[in-house]
Amino acid sequence: MSTTARDLPGSPRALLTGERRSSSGPPYLATGLAVGVFLVYAAYALREHGRFGTTGYDLGIFDQAVRSYAEGRLPSSQIRTATAPPGFAGDSYPLLGDHFHPILALLAPLYVMAPHVETLLFAQAALVGGSTYVITRAAQRHLRHRWGAAPSLGLAYGFSWGLQQLVAYDFHEVAFAVPLLALAGRAYLDGRWVAAAWWAATLPLVKEDMGATSTVLAFLILRHHRRAGLLLGGTAAIGTALIILVAIPALAPNGQYGYLTQPYPYGSLDGWPMKFLTLAALLAITAGVALRSPLALLLLPTLAWRLFSPNPQYWGTELHYSAVLMPLAFIALIDALRKGARLPVLVPLVIAALLFPAQPLRDMMTPGFWRDSHRQAAARTALALVPSGARAAASNRLAPHLSDRATVHLLSNGVLARHKNITWIVADIHDPFPVGGVAAAIRQAEEDGWRSVYDESGLVVLQRPTNLPDLEVHRAP
Repeated sequence: MSTTARDLPGSPRALLTGERRSSSGPPYLATGLAVGVFLVYAAYALREHGRFGTTGYDLGIFDQAVRSYAEGRLPSSQIRTATAPPGFAGDSYPLLGDHFHPILALLAPLYVMAPHVETLLFAQAALVGGSTYVITRAAQRHLRHRWGAAPSLGLAYGFSWGLQQLVAYDFHEVAFAVPLLALAGRAYLDGRWVAAAWWAATLPLVKEDMGATSTVLAFLILRHHRRAGLLLGGTAAIGTALIILVAIPALAPNGQYGYLTQPYPYGSLDGWPMKFLTLAALLAITAGVALRSPLALLLLPTLAWRLFSPNPQYWGTELHYSAVLMPLAFIALIDALRKGARLPVLVPLVIAALLFPAQPLRDMMTPGFWRDSHRQAAARTALALVPSGARAAASNRLAPHLSDRATVHLLSNGVLARHKNITWIVADIHDPFPVGGVAAAIRQAEEDGWRSVYDESGLVVLQRPTNLPDLEVHRAP
């Protein structure tokens, strides 16, 4: 029997028949890499939190969101009220009226068992580690004849700059998108079109903008499986429209989706030096070879809304916004390599190593990362004075250390007038966010006669002058 192009390795026919039954090899390598990535990121995230590198905006907000789910309520946040739309006077902001991320409810059982903010950091590290397993297994299967491909690509992906930035900046819902995108991409490479569509269909539950990525994947699937492609495309497009135009406005206090129009004085032509740097970093991790795969089209929706947004926070390589691009880039790279693109498989790992000195994990190599400073010790003492169950206002970098055991608002200008049930203030007077907010709030508290119970190294604790307990006042000598 003659062999046609349809029977070649990597063709849809081969993927759906004999190649599907072929072994990818034992999972030990992928499991080892996944566990290693998880442990490194968990250690980094926990220590970064321990040295007060996390913030109320956003770790504290997500902690309050998951805590809400664990208590059987829709997600809300007292911290988020600090930047609520004008006219909002509630005690807690409904978060599904800000971004649509019901997938966070999956963390509620974990939070019930371990109701601590660190649970979110562990979960995020585990999600990244899980996606590393998926990418490594995809490389094992589709590049099994290229020696070293799986460990090289698995390591390069696991420690890629976008994932490092995700873990370095608190916790975010897009951590769920990382393994889901990897699973959808792997199913596509395997020729399992229906499975790819199912995985992609869950993405709008992570965040409203992910529906656009699902829609692009639907067009790619349509070439191979008409029904799966049409169903995914229809549900993703209609679902995203309903989320943005109906669901979020219905839950938002002001009845609007606030991210359609953002109050920044920039246009689409601004910031391109920073934007080109982001594009260059994205191309670099696969040496540009990912562009030889049609799967690279999946990068476009996220790049489009970021690069043409008036918000400059979206333009650069920092923060968590590039995390979703990493699994897409590496799935596209594997696709290009299995189809004959020429690139030594060690190149992505070498590039990752070259970028490493500019990435967050480099801090783990410095002794100071693992030692508490005097101010950090003072911060722990200050936080310990606030009783569990209290209603407190905390500065940005102290807030996530209280949010899992107290009701916490962000210390900002006017917070004491808006929320008169606050009885404690714990603050780092040098915290820059929100601008001027910490100083203004402390000044107002002092004018109102709040009692200072701790004051050392720029860390202060004050208590409202009613029902004062017999506390010793701690001051720096």
